Amino acid sequence: MSVKRIIVIVLVLVVVAVVAVASMIPITSERARRAVIAELSERLDSTVELESFEMRLLPRLSASGRGLAVHHHGRTDVPPLLAIRQFAVSGGFIQLLRGHVNQVTVEGLDIMIPPKERRDHQEDAAREEDKDKRDKPKQDDPPTKRDGSAMGSMVIDRLESLDARVTILKSDPKKSPKVWAIHRLNMRSVGDQSMPFEALLTNAVPPGEIATEGTFGPWDREEPGRTPLGGTFWFDRADLSVFKGISGILSSAGSFEGALARLDVDGQTDTPDFTVEVGGHPVALHTTYSATVDGTNGDTILNRIDASFLKTSLVAKGRVVDTTPGQPGRMVKLDVAIAGGRIEDVLLLAVKSTRPLVGALSLQTSLIIPPGDRDVVEKLKLDGRFTMTDAHFTNVDVSQKITALSQRARGKTPDADEKQVGSDFAGQFKLDGGKLTIPAVAFDVPGAGVRLAGYYNLKQEDMDFRGALLTDAKVSQMTTGWKSWLLKVLDPLFGRDGGGSSIPIKVTGTRKAPSFGLDTSRVFSRDQNVPKL
Repeated sequence: MSVKRIIVIVLVLVVVAVVAVASMIPITSERARRAVIAELSERLDSTVELESFEMRLLPRLSASGRGLAVHHHGRTDVPPLLAIRQFAVSGGFIQLLRGHVNQVTVEGLDIMIPPKERRDHQEDAAREEDKDKRDKPKQDDPPTKRDGSAMGSMVIDRLESLDARVTILKSDPKKSPKVWAIHRLNMRSVGDQSMPFEALLTNAVPPGEIATEGTFGPWDREEPGRTPLGGTFWFDRADLSVFKGISGILSSAGSFEGALARLDVDGQTDTPDFTVEVGGHPVALHTTYSATVDGTNGDTILNRIDASFLKTSLVAKGRVVDTTPGQPGRMVKLDVAIAGGRIEDVLLLAVKSTRPLVGALSLQTSLIIPPGDRDVVEKLKLDGRFTMTDAHFTNVDVSQKITALSQRARGKTPDADEKQVGSDFAGQFKLDGGKLTIPAVAFDVPGAGVRLAGYYNLKQEDMDFRGALLTDAKVSQMTTGWKSWLLKVLDPLFGRDGGGSSIPIKVTGTRKAPSFGLDTSRVFSRDQNVPKL
């Protein structure tokens, strides 16, 4: 539409306004509604529906409409690409002639983005249709020329959207679509260019409000996922108790840069009261992260996470992806490493008692959290190895027994004044369904070693471990006097290659009332099933 044609239309409307708009009565016109439909259909290369449309000329030029729907490339067998419940446009005559609209307000905006493979099919069909049109031009329609300097480059100075929703459909119909609720969106200089924006979104899980600002566009019609996007965000007071088994109030801030289908995100989180229910002890958790997010489906690659709590730090990397058809939520898969951490910090998260064991900790494990409405501890899966050095039990009685064991295992008389010995642990572990299985663990003190295998239930706090106590001394050398003479008969029974003893033992009971003792069922077995690391 040329500038000259616009001027003619405006003059006609001014004449009509003398009669029809003197009392601010809106002008409704079926011809105007059809003209809007034709204009949008050509610009968007789509089928457009518009229930109603009206205009006012005073006190300034304005227009409003209801029931706008845009079917991309004419597809009516799927939901419309864009739907608007109602809209209002206002501006001045001079600004309009310069290619500017002052204000557009939209309520109830729904954007439905099909999966990538469907978009590819639609684009291929559209290209074929365009080719047919070029090959067979209509003879009865003279070619028209669009004015690219005015209406062809229309810019909306301010756009305000209320209660918008962006839905990203999945290629698998069994998978729930990704829905973003955008309460408020303000954009400036909206057109075929980079557009500044401010928005307030609702995050579903964990629930909370995300405030963001940045730039968006220009929109890539051929592939929306390539549309540039960048800015900063703030996520405050997110309640983690929505995940069963943990709690805490999280806040986050960061920045993002890239395109809609591939955003590089860097940020940090703080949760001052992070709590795992099975342990019940809140700790201050801080993380920094670098991730790559696919904005068209929500899948996330976690390039690196650095987390710290108390005196322990960990590093993780992995993915958060939608892998379960028909089930909401996403699968978390991470590789986690702790180097130079503290065992008491980790136990504080998982055990109700405080500091049962202290010492240095190193750990490597895979971590999987599948989706589902279950306690995090019940669905958490771990598979890894750990080492603890110079570990000490905080219970005085247990610590004294460990020290006495070390002394006896070396053939020495227990001395209460001797400095308490530190213990070294190493082992493998698996956690599944809230049950910690340890196929092999080694516990060493000077002169003795314990080799065990078994399980520990995190919620019930019961255990069953079987293995062997390995000592440098013979059984008879672990005591003195007449007891030593009586025990000489047992030396061959418990003797092991290379000297010393191998005594079958078991650890059963509960965390509060453990039972340590001789495993009599294996006393006369030559194969005492010592777990191998």
